[in-house]
Amino acid sequence: MAASQAAFAAEKAIGHGDNSVTAQDVTNYGGENGRRETMKALCWMGKNTVEMHDVPRPKILEPNDVILKVTGTTVCGSDLHLLHGTVVQLNKGDILGHEFCGIVDEVGSNVTKVQKGKRYVASFQIACGECFQCRQKLSSQCEKTNANTTQRAMYGGRTAGMFGYSHFTGGFAGGQAEYVRVPLGDVNLLEIPEDVPDEKALYLSDVLATSYNAVHDTAVYPGDQVAIWGAGPIGQMAGIHAIQAGASKIIFIDTEPRLSFIRTHWPSRHADKLELVDYKKLSHGVTNKPTVVSKLKELCGGRGPDAAIECAAGEYAKGWLHWLEMLTGAETDTSEILNEMIEGVREFGRCGITGVYVGYTNHFNVGTLMERGIRLIGNGQAPVHKYWEDLLKMIQKGDLDPLQMVSHRVRVEDLDKVYYKFEKKEDMMQKVFVETKFSLPACAGSPALTTY
Repeated sequence: MAASQAAFAAEKAIGHGDNSVTAQDVTNYGGENGRRETMKALCWMGKNTVEMHDVPRPKILEPNDVILKVTGTTVCGSDLHLLHGTVVQLNKGDILGHEFCGIVDEVGSNVTKVQKGKRYVASFQIACGECFQCRQKLSSQCEKTNANTTQRAMYGGRTAGMFGYSHFTGGFAGGQAEYVRVPLGDVNLLEIPEDVPDEKALYLSDVLATSYNAVHDTAVYPGDQVAIWGAGPIGQMAGIHAIQAGASKIIFIDTEPRLSFIRTHWPSRHADKLELVDYKKLSHGVTNKPTVVSKLKELCGGRGPDAAIECAAGEYAKGWLHWLEMLTGAETDTSEILNEMIEGVREFGRCGITGVYVGYTNHFNVGTLMERGIRLIGNGQAPVHKYWEDLLKMIQKGDLDPLQMVSHRVRVEDLDKVYYKFEKKEDMMQKVFVETKFSLPACAGSPALTTY
């Protein structure tokens, strides 16, 4: 906790940029930011510690604000990076959660499109709708909602502001709560049609757009063989989108219990296209023993897959060297999966990075990248606004079923316990739907409620 808070203290001392059109560092609703009435919310309390608390409810702070009564939220693999302290500039009491939907409770005086009483899903990023990036629907790179100076110094630019994802991305209270404030509501909320339940619409906020972007930004063509690192919800749905793009083979690299979840939830009509690789049964690094790389060559005609997509993250070291370098601050992310990707694909293959990487890495095999003509693509934080209307239509037509990845339905009151179960992959937990007291009755196909 000390390191994360020290990073935020340094940011405050340096000062934010002057580019943002919405208030920064409203990560909870204490003091003048909220009401006397309280709500339940999931709060970051320190490294590896989250807790449910009764905290002040949000209120309208700016004329473009919308207040939602949350009817559905979830936990993302990216939330674990916050839990572990990998993402910096968190403060004790910050409200987490970047995926949510709900019913509009209040609207600010400048809000013209969003209507009180209707259902909406929020994008995980906060966009202005008017800047250079937003005009191209590249909402995750909005230039006017994140004024963090540290991020600009590290990255040479800034992402958009993001809900519940630390002061490093603007400092906005998240939606793992009973109420949430949505800045620039007309831009960042998509109305949910009557024929789409919350249990499906919720995932337009991140996972569906992120997995779709991973496939299409990396570029998957008909007949391609595709390797996916990470068989969590993003990886699972990337596999589905890759099949829809015409891929002939999907290879998941992960371990149990996630490989078993994929096996039992994979569409039966595409069973002949599925391959599962358990990395824990293989060696890694420079060795003559079987590795993920050698297994990929074996599965793909001796050459390797056409495309590789990273849906895991850079914080999980396999070998002791990267573990030590990350522990001592010599690097922030391991390059082990990146090396497996660029060594594993065929010559002139394509590699896309969707899992979260925070900063710097060592021992990256730039030689194979150059010599074999590998395309390494940072998929970026997915621009939700570019895709969510088309993805919604796919859900309405029955071409896309988000419920295939949803393993559990839980209560918001139990969300702190759910974090730790999700972290440990207990009970084969893949993706959860978190209900609140405002949630509608469960739709057909939703898992039964589990309480903890």
